[in-house]
Amino acid sequence: MDYAATFKKYVNVLVHEGGSDIHLSSGAHPTIRVSGQLAPMLKEDVLTPEDTLGFSKVLLTADQEKTFLVQHEMDFAYETSDGFRFRGNAYFERGTISIALRLIPKQIQTVTELNLPEVLTSFARKSQGFFLVVGPVGQGKTTTLASLIELINTERMEKIVTIEDPIEYIFTPKQSLIDQREVRIDTKDFQTALTAAFRQDINVLLVGEMRDPETMAAAVTAAETGHLVFATMHTNDAAQTVDRIIDSFPAQQQDQIRLQLAASLAGIFSQRLIPRISGGRIPAYELLINNKAVANLIREKRTHELPTVIETGSTEGMIDMNRSLAELVARGEISVESAYQFSLNPNVLQKLL
Repeated sequence: MDYAATFKKYVNVLVHEGGSDIHLSSGAHPTIRVSGQLAPMLKEDVLTPEDTLGFSKVLLTADQEKTFLVQHEMDFAYETSDGFRFRGNAYFERGTISIALRLIPKQIQTVTELNLPEVLTSFARKSQGFFLVVGPVGQGKTTTLASLIELINTERMEKIVTIEDPIEYIFTPKQSLIDQREVRIDTKDFQTALTAAFRQDINVLLVGEMRDPETMAAAVTAAETGHLVFATMHTNDAAQTVDRIIDSFPAQQQDQIRLQLAASLAGIFSQRLIPRISGGRIPAYELLINNKAVANLIREKRTHELPTVIETGSTEGMIDMNRSLAELVARGEISVESAYQFSLNPNVLQKLL
């Protein structure tokens, strides 16, 4: 099998169907994800262990392949000859190779085009602060942040540094100067790159993912010292995000990070991509905006009260997830069943529907 040509064929199917992901696993047909649902390519042969090994040799560089065969896990980026870019993860499963690939759209869409609230643009126009986009895997966090970075790039002259694993969206400098650094290729790890960023005369910093206390501490410090910092986390909502950050630190450091976070946080945006009745997916979201009340709750260890602040803070631009879901139902965008499926508090949702 010509694995490069075959993979290109899979990509053509994915793009034609408007899909988001490709899965290559031994013992299964190549499979794509369309509008959140898996769809096997039944006209294609079931893949063998030799096939998935062959695809890995196409998708990974020689150095990546060596590391992968030792560590059995590898995050990577791959771009086809006709410009389709993927974020990939190769891994072993029952002794054979499997590969999951996420298609990165060529065009960076605006907040409006992504059906996101216009209030998000206000965070891109700040001069400093810490803004987090959170949610489970595959819910559009990276795309949302790319939209905000591109807005800065379009509107003003700033020095922007992104630290990613791997690099996903490729930015073309417009007004801004943009350096994109990939973990393991351009820098050792997130923490090392963050520490170095303080010496790179930056205005805006994008941290692809906050995975450990050292990275979190450096990101919060960067926001405190006059930088605009964007980052993602795999958390469900604003309250859980604040708790996750604080609980990542040893007990003796938690009071200090709580004070820093209360002072530097700009906002937390949580999003989910919900199946649309007309096809495709549309975001539902929660937005916490840091104000005196929010900062006091963080400092006083009362983060369990943050959902109430969000529910009552709509006049300040805050958005409650249940209200967002209810509005989508009212507009005929999503089904009632989908709203309940994605709600973190169905009892409250029921009162809004």
